[in-house]
Amino acid sequence: MTLRLVAAVLVAACVVSAIGVVHARHEHRQLYVDMTRLERARDELNIEFGRLQLEQATWAESNRVDQVARTRLGMKFPAANEIVVVRP
Repeated sequence: MTLRLVAAVLVAACVVSAIGVVHARHEHRQLYVDMTRLERARDELNIEFGRLQLEQATWAESNRVDQVARTRLGMKFPAANEIVVVRP
């Protein structure tokens, strides 16, 4: 009787262990899929960030700023007689 009980306990332990392994592998696969998706999203964001940095550098060039200041805002360099120096 005790031998059958020990065998039953061992079989039950093997079944529970096998179910635990299957569960752990399934969870691992799900986490791997999530990680892959997040890495792809990160890569896309890095590409977009690079594009935005390039665009910002283009818009901030001094020649471009000077051109916009002259054409849109009507700005110009002051003449020598228009410059006033303020001393403390």
